[in-house]
Amino acid sequence: MFETLSPVPPDAILGLMSAFREDPRTEKVDLGVGVYKDEAGHTPVLESVKRAEGHLLEQEDTKAYIGPAGDEGYNQRVGRLILSDDLSGVASDRVSVVQTPGGCGALRSAAELIVRCGDETTIWVPDPTWANHVPLLGDAGLTIREYPYFDATTSSVRFDEMAACLGQLGRSDIVLLHGCCHNPCGADLDREQWDAVVALAGRTGFTPFVDLAYQGFGDGLDEDAYGVRQLAANVPELIVASSCSKNFGLYRERTGAVMLLSSSAKQAAATKSQLLSIIRGIYSMPPSHGAAIVDHILRDAELTALWTRELAAMRDRINSLRSLLVSRFQEKGAGSRFDFIARQRGMFSFLGIDERQVSLLRERHGIYMVGSSRFNVAGVNSANIDHFCDSVLSVL
Repeated sequence: MFETLSPVPPDAILGLMSAFREDPRTEKVDLGVGVYKDEAGHTPVLESVKRAEGHLLEQEDTKAYIGPAGDEGYNQRVGRLILSDDLSGVASDRVSVVQTPGGCGALRSAAELIVRCGDETTIWVPDPTWANHVPLLGDAGLTIREYPYFDATTSSVRFDEMAACLGQLGRSDIVLLHGCCHNPCGADLDREQWDAVVALAGRTGFTPFVDLAYQGFGDGLDEDAYGVRQLAANVPELIVASSCSKNFGLYRERTGAVMLLSSSAKQAAATKSQLLSIIRGIYSMPPSHGAAIVDHILRDAELTALWTRELAAMRDRINSLRSLLVSRFQEKGAGSRFDFIARQRGMFSFLGIDERQVSLLRERHGIYMVGSSRFNVAGVNSANIDHFCDSVLSVL
């Protein structure tokens, strides 16, 4: 049977990880993998997470299954984190939150739910979007189309073109939106643009689907949730895929959630039952550990305060690195070419160089990033920033 199968090319980012590990050079820099790194180049376990895990180790008395919906305490608290206490209370009878194995599990489960809603549905994703959006959504059977988003010439959002495209959509369309810290380009919608998207959704009837993988990594927990909260307050239906990988540093624990806003309490119950049926048929139920950590942190005032300080420190480091990169490039003679880096948010930006130059950076200087020139800002530190900037300027 297996002889009918042929090899699948390795994932570009996973392939970069392997190549980086095998590179013997000491002055190598990994800017490809999308994980937060501290000044030492390490992805740390947050102190708030360690304390929560210590509590769980002492208090947990069973490893029994937690059910397809996952940890209900986690679901409630993640819902409030996304929507705020006020909004989640007003819409509580219309909102369902279900724990998933990471943001990927949230995206795929939601995609399967959309497929059950009808055969004519098209999902529109921004150009560009996170590469894994395509298999996660498309392999469920959804038709995928792109809307204009990023202008590589100005390194900003092509909002007029985006709005013109979305204005032509209708009730059979789903629009995927990055909630904040756009991956891969780093260019986010501002509040005025979010308000315009909300108005478009209300006028045309398309359903917004927000991927909120980086809440707290841009400008703050509340600031980064502006768009999704405006949508929740003004549209009848909304899908949100969220992740705790970045803001809690729980990458390998695979901790995410799907939030569904339905038009009525009755519809919310039916929609949630369909989602739980899908989950039962795919992975049955999610793992417990990561969700239990988040639940414990968010219901303990002291741990919540510690976590928000740790999150702020990660966010501030990334934003200060963006400013530092701009100034260092300017000092080295790049002029204003890379000034856009400081205007963007989150871990990623495009350098705006071609694949040949990306290859030269890897071959000559041991600097690893994906062929699109997307690089992880958090992979830069005081030990490698000059090597990085000098290397980039050398291949221009």
